[in-house]
Amino acid sequence: MRTVWQVAVLALAVAAVAAPAVAHGEPASAPATDEAKANDSWAGSIRTLGACLGAALAVMGGSYGIARIGGACIEAMARQPEAARDMFAPMVVTAGMVEVGMLFTILVCWLIS
Repeated sequence: MRTVWQVAVLALAVAAVAAPAVAHGEPASAPATDEAKANDSWAGSIRTLGACLGAALAVMGGSYGIARIGGACIEAMARQPEAARDMFAPMVVTAGMVEVGMLFTILVCWLIS
């Protein structure tokens, strides 16, 4: 499992370095050659791969966070059933904050790609 995280972090680091290589909206100083087009295509592919990996990590982290929140709340409700009504609202608010963070990260990854 540790190797998977290392590969994901390495891919994101490569994407972060390669992303500025593709300049959007700037006029080219020289006519584009086939090699320059291939390099732009490669950098765009790496950027897209990094954005997809970032979105996947956001979904995995958000899902894990919401599962932990729900599991802890259910366990607490099982231990103190009389406090179930008081625990439900904070659980929903906390899960909503995790969900919003996850969706914002996915949006940023989508805009990057």
